[in-house]
Amino acid sequence: MDTIQILLLIVLVISTIFLTVVGIQLTLVLFELRKTLNNVNKIIKGFDSIGVGLQHGIGEATGFINGFKTVIKVIDLYKTAQNEKSKK
Repeated sequence: MDTIQILLLIVLVISTIFLTVVGIQLTLVLFELRKTLNNVNKIIKGFDSIGVGLQHGIGEATGFINGFKTVIKVIDLYKTAQNEKSKK
């Protein structure tokens, strides 16, 4: 064999080994990325459920406040009617 053929064979073997190692590392990185994305997805679902609960709670609080305002208006109208009756 010529020295050029030996040199090409050595370069081919080294590049094959290098690309195999890079491929294995890439596979491991992709598995870690998949695990990380699954964890992020769980966290986002948790925030989504908290947001829905918070939205429901805010809706109930708004309803309570509107009801309270209505009761105050009724009491105010009643007092106004009582004042008009007492003036007559």
